[in-house]
This record gives sequence, C-alpha cells and structure tokens, in this order.
Amino acid sequence: MDEEIAEAGTAGPTEAPMFVLSFRQRDEMATAAAGAGWRVVAARRAEGVERRFLASGASVAVIDARGALSDGIEAARALGGVIEANGGAMLVLVSQSDTLHMRAFYDAGATHFLSSPMSSPAIAHAMRFAQRHVERMAGGFGGASEAGDLMGWRYDADLKSLQLTPAFAALLGLPEGASVRSVLALVDPADRKLGRAAIRRLSEEKPSTAFAHDLPGAGRIVQHLQRDPRTGRLHALVERLGSAPDAGAAVRDVLTGARDGASARRWIERRLGDGATVSAILIGLTRFETVNTAYGRPAGDALLRAVSRRLSEVAREALGRRAVVARMGGSEFLVATDDADAEKIALASARFEEAIGRPFVIEGEFVPLGARVVSAVSAAGDSAAGLLRRASEALFEHHVPREASAPSMDALAADLRHALDRGEIGVLFQPQVSIANDLIVGVEALARWQHPELGEIGAETLFAAAEHAGLAGTLSDHVQALALRAAAAWPAGLSKLRLSINVTAGDVGRPGFADSLLGRIDASGFPRGRLTIELTESGIMQDLGEAARLFAELRTAGCRVAIDDFGTGYSSLAYLKALPLDYLKIDKKLSQDITGSARDRVVVRGVIDMARSLGLSVVAEGVETKAQLDLLAKEGCNYYQGFLRSGPIDGEALARLMGG
Repeated sequence: MDEEIAEAGTAGPTEAPMFVLSFRQRDEMATAAAGAGWRVVAARRAEGVERRFLASGASVAVIDARGALSDGIEAARALGGVIEANGGAMLVLVSQSDTLHMRAFYDAGATHFLSSPMSSPAIAHAMRFAQRHVERMAGGFGGASEAGDLMGWRYDADLKSLQLTPAFAALLGLPEGASVRSVLALVDPADRKLGRAAIRRLSEEKPSTAFAHDLPGAGRIVQHLQRDPRTGRLHALVERLGSAPDAGAAVRDVLTGARDGASARRWIERRLGDGATVSAILIGLTRFETVNTAYGRPAGDALLRAVSRRLSEVAREALGRRAVVARMGGSEFLVATDDADAEKIALASARFEEAIGRPFVIEGEFVPLGARVVSAVSAAGDSAAGLLRRASEALFEHHVPREASAPSMDALAADLRHALDRGEIGVLFQPQVSIANDLIVGVEALARWQHPELGEIGAETLFAAAEHAGLAGTLSDHVQALALRAAAAWPAGLSKLRLSINVTAGDVGRPGFADSLLGRIDASGFPRGRLTIELTESGIMQDLGEAARLFAELRTAGCRVAIDDFGTGYSSLAYLKALPLDYLKIDKKLSQDITGSARDRVVVRGVIDMARSLGLSVVAEGVETKAQLDLLAKEGCNYYQGFLRSGPIDGEALARLMGG
C-alpha cells in the first residue's frame, strides 16, 4: 500500500492546479489531490462553479457527488459546456448505489467516473488518467486562465524566500521577489491571524487547506495552501472572488457574511432595470445596543453573525435561493426578492420576526432579542433609493421608543418569580389542520411571557428562566392550568376542537404528577377525551421508563398522548414501539426539508411510514408553504400546524378564524 501511495504521489504535475468540488468531503478530497502532487483549488458549494473552475486554471474538474447526487448533477451541468468548449475533463465520483445515475452525468458532460469504495491512491490515479485525456485530446487546456495568468506564491522556509507569480505580483504592485514583510503590510491584522491559523492546520495527514480574506485592490480572495512533503515548501494558489460579475459573488459584509448595503442597492437597481417588481423586507433589531453594551463588542459581533445566519436560512426556505440578505448597517438587515406575491412576503416577514424572537446564547446566557419587520414593494419608475426610503420610513413609524434591557438569565429568573403573581404568563393557541379536508381540528397551547420591559418572550426562554430559578414545575403546572381553563371557556364554535398541552422532562419524574395533572384537567371542566398530552423526544429519552408509565396512565384515564419534535434526537423505532402513543409530531426542520433534495424527502417519508405502521397519526410542525403541504400530503401525513394556516393566536382570534 505504501508503494501504491508513493506512486500516486508522483502522478500529478507538481505545478499544475486541480479543481475539486466536494459537497461532503472537501478536505479529504483536497488531501488526496495534494498527495498526488497537484496544486488544489477546492470548493464545497456549487455557486459560481463555472467561474471558479475557469479562474483556477485547472484542466480537470473533479465533482465528488457522494452523498449529494442532485447537487453533483446540477454542478456537472453547469460545468459541462466549458469543459467541452475547452477540451477539458470532468471526473465524477459517486456512491456505489448511485452508479445507475451515471447517464445523467455523462449527458451533462462527464468524461470519467469512479464509484465507491475508493481509496486515495485510486482517486489519484483517476485524476491522472483524466489529466492525460486532456493532453491527448487537445495538447493542453484552452481555458480562460493560462499558466502565466495564475496568481499565487511559494515560500521556502529554509531560505526564508518568497516568490510571487507574475500575475499576483502585478496585482499587488510588488516585485516577484518581494519580502514577506511587504506582502503582509497589505493584509489586515485580523486576516494575518487567519492565515497563520491555516498554516498551522497543515500536516502530513492534511497537506492542503484554504482561507478567505479581503485584499485591497482585489476584493475577496481565497488562498489555497499546500505544503510540499518532500521540500517543506509552502505553495498557494490565489482565487479571486471579489471581481466576479455575478450576483452570487457580490461583496459580502465582513462582519456577518451577508451582503453589504451598497451591494444590495446595486442588486435592486439591476432587477428594477430589468423590469422586475422588487419586494424589500427591512428588519430592525430591538435591544441589540443594550446587549452590545452589556456584553461587549465581540459578543455583539457574534450576535450579528448569528442573526445573519438565521435570516439567511429563513430567506432560503421562505423566498428561495434568489432572495438577497444584506446588513444595511448597525443592527438593520434587508431581505430583497423579485417576488411580488403579497401573501408570501407577509409569511416570510412573520417568519423573520419569529426567528429573531427565539433566544440567542451569549457567553452562556440566554439573551432575548426582538425585531421590527416591515416590507415595501416597488412601484413603476421606482429606484432602489426610493424603495428603501419607503421601507425605512415604515420601520421608523414602527419603532419602539426605547430599548429594554437585555438582562442575564439570573435577572430573568428573578423577574419570573413576580411574573407568575402579576399574571404576565399567558398562552396562545396554534391551529392544527386536517390535511384531508383542510379543517381546523385542534390547537396546541404555547406559553408566552408578556414582560413589561422586554415584550413577548417565548416558551423556550421562559422555561429556561424557570429552570434557572428552580420554578420549572411551578411554571409547568401554571401554564397547563391556564390553557385548560381558557379552553374550557371557549364558545360553542370551538367546542369540538382538541387541545394539546405540553409536559416537560422534569414533569415526567415528579412523584404523583399524573394524578395532579388529571386533577387539574377535571377541575378545569375540559373533557379528557379532547385532550392530548405532548412530551418532546428529548424529554422522553431522559427517562424512557418513566415516560412510558406516565403515558400509559394518561391514556388509561382517557387522554391521548404524543411525541413532540420527533426528528431532533434519537428518533428510534425501538422506543416508539415501547411507548403507548396516539400521535407523532415531526419536527419543523423535517417538515421544511421535504421540499429540499430527494434524500431529504426519503427521510421524511421513512418517518411517516414508520409512524403509520405503528398505528400513529402524524402531525407535521412548522409547515409554511403550499409546496411543503402538498408533499407531506402525498407521503401520507394526517395533520399539520404552521404559519401556512396561522401562527400562535389568542382565543378571540381563534374564534374569528374558525368563524371565517
């Protein structure tokens, strides 16, 4: 085996680049290629893949589609034209079970393939054969980047000498033999730390890595580093991102990874110029300045990055990949899309507000944030400035006069002791809808804390504060009693609805909890037969035996029982078989993933089939689009809840919704 590896290590030309796109195993693939002697340009996302391949100067593109079949086929189609036009080669790696899909890769332009199981030497040999194919077919690759245009550098530690390629030296305005000091002087101190950390990551086991940073005059660049195991020299290929003309490579806000305001304005201007109608959703964070002051700027920066990630995730799910997320400055974010569907924009706005309302963790403390969310739609003759000005004016009108403090968990816990006495804890109800006939058949009761200074605080933060204060059991009893009393007083129009209430993991082990809960139910006057008791999957796994005993007692007493948030933990068929259950509620992430890849849909289908084979009804949480609902219906899901029908609402709004 050692001889085979040594042979593979000499197979690739040491100065030639190799472009690798691997969705699941980028670093492993980069290491295999580096060990074979290539200078590696590796990526894990397909955005801008054609441009990145041409800029790399490579004549061979390797697409590692193992575990990402649909992404791999899409990338192959994007690269097929440029590969064919320039006489290059495309090597595709697939799982053994996916070889039947090779026709799709060949139709897209693949020239070579390798299926698992595969060793590093086998991958290296496949790369070598693909390279030889290029040489035989055309005597060289006619891509956009000839060798003289490649940007990079080489450093010899023994001689302490740095050598820049002519193209990179010209970009920096330095001689090809420039000193290390003169090059580092052009790099921001924070980015120098990134570079040193990347170099420290290099080892015999991992001879290749990469890091990205900004470079004056060049914009955003990626440095693909590689250490030569024989000479110890450090090589780098420099990939330039900031000069790309496509929207996907537009300037990013360095702090959050989102676009900056100027880039977003240019995007809006271009879409308006193309005749599109643009919707702008402006999101202003509340209580952020207090957090920044209380915890310091580094914590504030981390919080902004977390906000950006949440907004980007929701934007992709609610508005599609074409939506643009930008940080406009301070604590304001923009989401822009060329979709003018008012219902979709309203739904997305609600989701953004809900996402920011979930607690963030800063230095081990739960920190509640809030958001003011407004939207504006472009009109005929509009400019980007005019559209954003209207959105800003609406946000100002929606402004909360003062930001409340963002206390530590200790302060929240102290406040909670008084909140229970002052009646600040309440419940809202989220409808549950039958997929078969589109009728609301039940609701889930969700706790809310109307804090006099912080505004509405959701159940997750509320119960975390209760746990911190040693009031978890007291709060759980209080919320259950509130929900039962409210539901018992519903008008006649709601008299057939089922009510779902939650019990906590702490409740499961409390002595006599089943008896006390049944006593609260009977005291409220709400019928046991219309009540469902929900416990999260993670709560069940803390004490499976006690959970089974509690569920059995409640079912015997006439209630129904459900597992909530299924798919967030062990998701084991073994414990589903061991528990007396009526419903299985699949977590919102699974519900929303069903419109993703084919593999995502297979996972959801498996969960639903597993539940129904055990005689359980299935409730999908977090359903927010018609596409998600349609696919869930096709897979046999029985019920759903989510913003597609309604968010959490009070009893009066529920009565109006049922009446409507």
